[in-house]
Amino acid sequence: MLAGDTLSAVGSGLTLPFLLVYLSRIRGMDLAVAGLAVATVAIAGFAGNPVGGWLTDRVGARRALGFGLLVAATGAFMVVLIRGPWDAFAAAAVVGFGAALVFPAQDAFLAIVVDRTARTSVFAVRNLTLNAGYGLGALLASLLVDLSSPRSFEVLYVVDGLTFLAFIPILWVVRLHREATTAVPSKAGRAHELSGYRVVLQDRTFLRFWVLMAFLVTIGFAQSVAAFPAYATGVGGIAASGISLALAANTFTVVAAQFPVLRLMEGRRRTTGIVLACLCWAVAWTITLLVGMTGGRGTPPVLGFSIAMVVFALGETLLAPSQAALANDLAPDHLRGRYNGLYALAWTTGLAVGPAIAGVTLRSGNGTLLFAGLIAGCGLGAMAAARLSRHLPAQINLVTVRAPVAASSDSPIERDG
Repeated sequence: MLAGDTLSAVGSGLTLPFLLVYLSRIRGMDLAVAGLAVATVAIAGFAGNPVGGWLTDRVGARRALGFGLLVAATGAFMVVLIRGPWDAFAAAAVVGFGAALVFPAQDAFLAIVVDRTARTSVFAVRNLTLNAGYGLGALLASLLVDLSSPRSFEVLYVVDGLTFLAFIPILWVVRLHREATTAVPSKAGRAHELSGYRVVLQDRTFLRFWVLMAFLVTIGFAQSVAAFPAYATGVGGIAASGISLALAANTFTVVAAQFPVLRLMEGRRRTTGIVLACLCWAVAWTITLLVGMTGGRGTPPVLGFSIAMVVFALGETLLAPSQAALANDLAPDHLRGRYNGLYALAWTTGLAVGPAIAGVTLRSGNGTLLFAGLIAGCGLGAMAAARLSRHLPAQINLVTVRAPVAASSDSPIERDG
């Protein structure tokens, strides 16, 4: 599963940074229209995440994930055929919808590949392999892409689509470890299942976790790809190549530090990891702000911004063992898809709201205010995580580190389609 996930991440790394460039520079669209088309990818996620969660519960994680990968591949191939604005909006919508279907189905599937005690380790390793895949894809793209050659961009999107398709056969050779039956035997249980998202929305502990995650994505991950590059190349005065170095330092740190951080967190509370992640991000945004305000006096700006991204990456590795595993431990088996659908929606919400806040604030010249607000937000996130700890059962809030236990001939198997 992790190998297939990494393969599709390589494809995404090939193409994610280039859609706006492809539409504006290669297909000759107005930059504003191209920007709206790119935004359609995120907008489609608001529909795709809940549908992906519902579909996972209805037909099983295996089938739902396979369907989502097929839709995502179709979207990538449609990008190659773009010749005008309407083509761009249609392709972006299919790309976004497919990716949004994949997210909850993939997390639900990964959660039942192993038993509950191994979920922390699996999702932490998944964070490592995703970053490795994105980094490798971006590196390959830098070697292949050529602004004077439309064909080079088309090749990237064809390869992206093929990596999604290559993941699909892997799904049918994976055997699942079943912790508990997913059948709902009683009439009351059947009513509970059919009520679907209404039941999830009545889970106050999960809602607290959802709000926290949406907030953290808004002030953290979203700003690392929106506010940070804009601020560093604007007020910070560094070139685009300097941003590439800083983001490469971020990826390398995640890959190098994830295992040591996972072992360091063993036996500790997941919410403690979230608190520490918030503190790391506060330090990262403080460094970013100071480098921008001083203009790099005493420290080369590229080095300063790279250090900020290294510290930010440490926060990512502290958060990785907690987020998806916690969502899946809170979920009952028969509603696992819907829980993951709403968990994915927290990411979609944060990744939509965060760049919007960054764009409005930076456009008005208030970069200092923005990063001061992000630092304060990290403090609020840490306090919210500490409060969440009071509402989580002790066994769910504990980081357990162990080797994944896959299904075997003596363990119950859920074929899931």
